[in-house]
Amino acid sequence: MKYSLIFLSLIMVFSMAKSSKAQLKERKDIPEKYKWDNSIIYQSVDDWYKDKQTLEAQIEMLKSFQGKVGKNSELFYTTLKMYFDIYKLYYKFSDYAFRVADEDLRNSSNQSLNQISTTIGTKFAEASSFINPEILSLDNEKIKKFFDEKKELSEFKFYVDDILRLRPHTLTSREEEILASAGLITSTPSEVHSIFDNAEKPNPKIKLSSGETIELNAANYNKYRTVPNRKDRELVMRSMFENYKKFQNTFGANLAGKLRADYFYAKNRKYETVLESSLNANNIPVSVYENLINQIHKNLSTLHRFLKLKAKMLGVKDLHYYDLYTPLVKSVKFKFTVEEGQKLLLDVFKPMGDEYVTTVKKSFDERWIDYIPTNGKRSGAYSSGAQYDLHPYILMNWTDDYESVSTLAHELGHTMHSYFSNKHQTFVNAQYPIFVAEIASTMNENLLNHYMVNNVKSKEEKLYLLGSYLDLLRTTIFRQTSFAEFEWEIHKRIEKGEPITGEDLSKIYLDIVRKYYGHNEGVCKVDDFIAYEWAYIPHFVNYTYYVYQYSTSLIYATAFAEKVINEGQTAVDKFYHILKGGSSDYPIELIKKAGIDPLSSEAFDLTMAKMNKVMDQIEELLNKKK
Repeated sequence: MKYSLIFLSLIMVFSMAKSSKAQLKERKDIPEKYKWDNSIIYQSVDDWYKDKQTLEAQIEMLKSFQGKVGKNSELFYTTLKMYFDIYKLYYKFSDYAFRVADEDLRNSSNQSLNQISTTIGTKFAEASSFINPEILSLDNEKIKKFFDEKKELSEFKFYVDDILRLRPHTLTSREEEILASAGLITSTPSEVHSIFDNAEKPNPKIKLSSGETIELNAANYNKYRTVPNRKDRELVMRSMFENYKKFQNTFGANLAGKLRADYFYAKNRKYETVLESSLNANNIPVSVYENLINQIHKNLSTLHRFLKLKAKMLGVKDLHYYDLYTPLVKSVKFKFTVEEGQKLLLDVFKPMGDEYVTTVKKSFDERWIDYIPTNGKRSGAYSSGAQYDLHPYILMNWTDDYESVSTLAHELGHTMHSYFSNKHQTFVNAQYPIFVAEIASTMNENLLNHYMVNNVKSKEEKLYLLGSYLDLLRTTIFRQTSFAEFEWEIHKRIEKGEPITGEDLSKIYLDIVRKYYGHNEGVCKVDDFIAYEWAYIPHFVNYTYYVYQYSTSLIYATAFAEKVINEGQTAVDKFYHILKGGSSDYPIELIKKAGIDPLSSEAFDLTMAKMNKVMDQIEELLNKKK
């Protein structure tokens, strides 16, 4: 069900946060002020079980409406009202179970709540599966008549219109059932990649200049590709990707199978391309994807300026691809307690206006956030906006460093998005898709970086912040867009009926990477072994046209942050169209209302101007150091 997928995308918005190396405490030893307050949802597990009985009874009642949705406007309204009332209660029910389980993953009693919740969710999905097909069985005139007769139906207008929008791509019940069953087969490439890459593929062993011998698994590759010794960096990356070369035909055949599965679904849903099929779920025009790639091509000179600056700061004459993960400057250790982080963020968010800052302070004072890592607690961080009638919750694993502050700023972006959407939209329209979800969170990260750069005391601290920000822009905007272009190119091969092998994939990938990094212009040397990097990246086989959203989100967020910083309250007021919008309109329209046309160059121009400004600041600081 589409609505449940939106919910899952919100509740599972994770940010990875490093675990503390110190001995972890037990949860019972943590002061209450550092724990989220679940008592306002359920006073006890007994109360939770009462809602379980209520949900089960309501789900059974919903079944009785099957075959009646289109009989008259009253039954049409009653069915939809019951469906979303059950959904709202289920969100409360499942969110509580989810978070209680995350407090201590060792606690089997808490884990059982999560399992019960999942089972209830499956029953609900099965019981409500008749609604969309029955709506689609009605002609538009009859649905219009229902809305004219029953004014209360206006609450569901956008939801119903979106179902009808997809009518040309929705099949008969039997055909839909067949396509759903095909998932048992089409999910195989993802499973094969995971098993082979993580368990059965032999990993190379290398000897570093220090004399240390390491096995190049994924974790060690991420760790050792950043080492100061340049020959070690080259050895790490060359050994890693030449090992993938040995299996490029296996990885290639597996990825080709996934691409054919994508085209199978798109073609049978009457789409011309997989791109059109993937983007149409949120009514995003294909031109948005095309515009992303075209605009990034036009701005490769900005990336090349950054690469030349990196070569200069690293002290290398010829920059290579294996140098890219080396930090621009030495890491600076910032220390922040929870209270210091809270105080800092209240200052950081002042450009967003009093209501925003007051709401953030409320999240601190009213215990919306679970801060401290403890034995058994889920790692990482997330924001859950499922509590429509109450408030969102945030899970953190605070480690008294800048990363903790940055992660909290990010999650507070999601939380403010959920809070204001819940406050200003009906439950039906309160959730929001991933395309806009990351704008609110990365907007906050931009504001944090801007504040820190303007307020830190030493040049080393400023250089560290500016350098880290440039690396973020390089990896998230340019790198992810190169992935998006690769994904587009290989899908087009399949859609044209052309064969595609592991060797073909490697050639396509290398050509794109060399174009982006200025290989032929002498900007950055992209060695031949980089051709096999595509096999290392799981997103290509696990998702379809997903990674481009990393780029668009940061581009739009950077542009909005620049507007807020430079234009003040006028820009903030417009940005609230996203924060308050939920799914009251399609994401492209919400972004337009917030002040940026996604089909124009404005967001890209502002982001590239910001990137060039950061490089100006770094060069000025370097000249002062000399």
